[in-house]
Amino acid sequence: MAYVIKRYSNRKLYDTQESRYVTLEEIEEMIRTGREISVVDAASGEDLTSVTLTQIILENERTRRASLPAAFLHQLIKHGESWQDFVQKSMRASLEGMVSSQRDMERIFRDWSMRAGWGAIGAAAPSATEPRRDGATDDADKLREEVTALRDRLRSLEERLQKRKAESK
Repeated sequence: MAYVIKRYSNRKLYDTQESRYVTLEEIEEMIRTGREISVVDAASGEDLTSVTLTQIILENERTRRASLPAAFLHQLIKHGESWQDFVQKSMRASLEGMVSSQRDMERIFRDWSMRAGWGAIGAAAPSATEPRRDGATDDADKLREEVTALRDRLRSLEERLQKRKAESK
């Protein structure tokens, strides 16, 4: 279940689970720790999640913690929705493939560790994709693993973009 953050007309953000006001930086940290966030307008109930996440990305750009190449941003604006759809579909496919590969790798490592006689590794640390012994799935661990995988993929994409940027100079 997503954490619901209410955005008020004065632009304040209120975490309904923790009953406190939060900043964009705190929302960013929540996402980094694996929480799914949903931001809604307090008065109308309109979903503002995408706008808020975009704002977090732009704040990071402004403070130079992350850098999107200007050429990419120009193309995104120039080609509008068709380009945005393409980028979204491409990133979604890449991230899904990466998560799938990570799960395959975990399964292979468990099999390998069992063959190597390290059976306790597989038994002591169930995978995020396996159900717990009590039958409940561990959604939090699964989300943490997926977020870690997504971070790694984003770092890889950033590195590739930086290399292309350097090559084009």
